[in-house]
Amino acid sequence: MAQRAEYQGDGLGLVDDKGRVAIPASLRAILAANSPRPDGKDGGTVIIGVHQKHPCLIAYDPAYVPILKAKLDAREEAYTADDGEYDYNIKRRAAQGEATPFDGSGRFIMPGFPRFHAKIGANAFFYGVFDYFEIWDPKTLIEAEGVAEMVKSCARYHCQLKGIAL
Repeated sequence: MAQRAEYQGDGLGLVDDKGRVAIPASLRAILAANSPRPDGKDGGTVIIGVHQKHPCLIAYDPAYVPILKAKLDAREEAYTADDGEYDYNIKRRAAQGEATPFDGSGRFIMPGFPRFHAKIGANAFFYGVFDYFEIWDPKTLIEAEGVAEMVKSCARYHCQLKGIAL
C-alpha cells in the first residue's frame, strides 16, 4: 500500500447485549481502504485494543501493526538505560489487541476484556485520531482528565442527537 488513509470521523453506536456495535460509516470506509479484503467483499478485520494511557479502546487495521511496533521499538531505544535495560511496559501497554471480524455494515463484537477495561456499556463513542480511532464509553470520556474538551463536546453532541442522557 502506497499511502494509508487517515482515520477521521466520529459517531455513536449502540452496543447490544452481546457486545455488538457498528463502526460509523466514515471510519469504516477508511478501515476498509487501509485493509481491503482479498476477495473484494465488504467487511474485514479490525484490531481492538486498550489505549496506552486513557480508559478507552483503540481500533485499527492489521496493516498498522508493523507501524505501531516500529514506533514502540523507537520508544524503547530512546528510553534504554546505560545498563541496557528499558521500560518493559512500553510494549506491554500497547501490545494488547485482538483481531476481530467486521461485516459490511461495520458491525463487530467488542472483545470482552477491552470492553470491560474501558467500561463500555450500552453506548460506544468513536473518534478518529489519524493513525487509529478511539472507542469510549461516553460517560467515562466526559469524566476523563487530560482529554481535549472538544472531543468531550463531540460526544455530548452525539448523545444529545440520540436522546442519551449523560
